[in-house]
Amino acid sequence: MSLERTLTVRVERISRQTPEILAFELAHPWGRPLPSYEAGAHIDVHMPGGFSRQYSLARAPSAASAGSYVIGVKRELSSRGGSASMHERVREGDLLPISAPRNTFPLREEATHHLLLAGGIGMTPLLAMAQALAARGAAFTLCVFARSEEHLAFADALHAPALAPHLRLHLDQGDASQRIDLRSLLAERASGTHLYVCGPGGFMQAVRDAAAHWPEDALHAEYFAAPTDANTTTGLPFTLKLSRRGITVPVAADQTAVDALHEVGIDIPVSCQQGLCGTCVVEGDGEGAEHRDFCLTGSERRHKVALCCSRAKGQELELQL
Repeated sequence: MSLERTLTVRVERISRQTPEILAFELAHPWGRPLPSYEAGAHIDVHMPGGFSRQYSLARAPSAASAGSYVIGVKRELSSRGGSASMHERVREGDLLPISAPRNTFPLREEATHHLLLAGGIGMTPLLAMAQALAARGAAFTLCVFARSEEHLAFADALHAPALAPHLRLHLDQGDASQRIDLRSLLAERASGTHLYVCGPGGFMQAVRDAAAHWPEDALHAEYFAAPTDANTTTGLPFTLKLSRRGITVPVAADQTAVDALHEVGIDIPVSCQQGLCGTCVVEGDGEGAEHRDFCLTGSERRHKVALCCSRAKGQELELQL
């Protein structure tokens, strides 16, 4: 299995945001600048216990202090151990390996208005987006859905003067008159409006259902995990045609394209292996692919393929490798 190059950061500060969420500020151990990024980006964090998880950067680059990164980590009782490791084993002053930032959830320059919908901890990439949009004077609305004020992470940043006029807050345990009805909110799409959503699976599905009539290229989503009914591994066998190398590689029914390529010594970086992070995306005949990812837009799928999960519609899939 291949991993991208890592860099080491120091945990400068840990702050409790809610009973379940901690914020971690990460900086270079020697005070050097960290790699730059755009709002919506995420990093892989390699943590004690051998776990590796993706976390969105929860602060716009323009708002960053001394080049540090900020992530929010929710303690998930049903997790496979990553959030528990961050909450229980990571301390201020610790050194952690991380990946450089990458962005499969960018703001769209063509949008005339940005509608940001954040469910719970899903607010982290959207907070960075809102800060970036406010800094450039762009038109946007940030809708944040949380259980209660006590469960509202990064509250100070949300209520800052630059964001407060653009914020709509839905609290399940709050005033009923302030709650947001998704179907009403998304019933009509103003021309040029792009929708961005991040949050738990049920919230994501509710937004997608309410926005089913929106153009696919105007809806942008970042998932924490693949939906429970998603099949990102098995299928019919097929062949990869690698146009630059002039060879073909067979992919078995119970094998991913990434694994098949690794078996013949072709190095494809991977991370989440669920079609979420975009690490394994390559150029190829997207029209001939059975896409199972959750990171590419409709237009990107015409010429790109996420190799950790996607397969061929027919017997062969051509890649620019």
